[in-house]
Amino acid sequence: MPNERGSSHGITRIIRLAYYEDPSYVPLLRRAYELWRDLEAVAGEQLLHITGSLDAGPPDSFVFEGSVRSCIEHGLEHEVIDGTEVNRRFPGYRLPGDSMAVLQPDGGFLLPERCIVAQVDAARAAGAEVRENEQVLEWESTSDGVRVTTDLATYAAGRLVLTAGAWEGELTGLPVVAERQVLAWLDPLRPELFAPERFPVFNVIVEEGRYYGFPVFGIPGFKFGRYHHLQEHGDPDELDREPSGRDEQLLRAFAERYFPEGAGPTSSLKACLFENTPDEHFLLGLHPDHENVVVAGGGSGHAFKFASVIGEVVAQLVRGDSPTLDIGLLSPRRF
Repeated sequence: MPNERGSSHGITRIIRLAYYEDPSYVPLLRRAYELWRDLEAVAGEQLLHITGSLDAGPPDSFVFEGSVRSCIEHGLEHEVIDGTEVNRRFPGYRLPGDSMAVLQPDGGFLLPERCIVAQVDAARAAGAEVRENEQVLEWESTSDGVRVTTDLATYAAGRLVLTAGAWEGELTGLPVVAERQVLAWLDPLRPELFAPERFPVFNVIVEEGRYYGFPVFGIPGFKFGRYHHLQEHGDPDELDREPSGRDEQLLRAFAERYFPEGAGPTSSLKACLFENTPDEHFLLGLHPDHENVVVAGGGSGHAFKFASVIGEVVAQLVRGDSPTLDIGLLSPRRF
């Protein structure tokens, strides 16, 4: 269920079709959009909001070039504009004029807490038994299945799915490392410029680093963060969950320079966890050493948007079927 110990909270999460990380994600994204809309129909509420997405940076940056490549390879509707045009169309932005951006109309955001509740409700309605507040202590693959020991009970099953977020490395033995991440919400000086209909979600590279952000939604505040914030890695149980003045100063400096009309008083700061693989692609597939164990984790800060299709792929693997979509890039066996 929704909680603030993992990587799936924070009111809004970006979803985008133009995927600079690798074009092979696009078919997974198309299916993810379909499945999110299916879940909306079941839940009877809107979970996915469309704003358009902007991927921007220097002309030779991997964010801009990768986004263009994904659009071209998969025939995605898009427009290439410079920073000056971005600022003209979306006055909340103040990007460098020589930046280049991909504007893709299908981008937007999901409501992660509501998505999780809707998924759990749908699972229960289909007969799933959901156990909460139960800590996994260990698991083992046996001759006839798997056994999982928690602080409350021991369970036996034919197959096991490991989706442990920042604890994925600890449970799977695969190279997943937790990283502390901080998000800011600032009260805009001109809130109308940061409304969803006037403010696309963004991923931008500027001289200070790579940042991402959202319009105001759900709670007051223009929300944004810096990828790999302060490069703080470690035990997920030991990383500091309290935002600091240093966190706030770093994030405010970005907003004051590139989104000055959004850089009003700080409304909120929240820490969460990334769970990074060495190449920052997910883990999705069979465990390298156990055919009856499915691994889904290592989201590296960009996985939540895929949760719907990841669930479908996991179900196929648990049934012993071959996935209908190509997940070769994500195979845990690459490590």
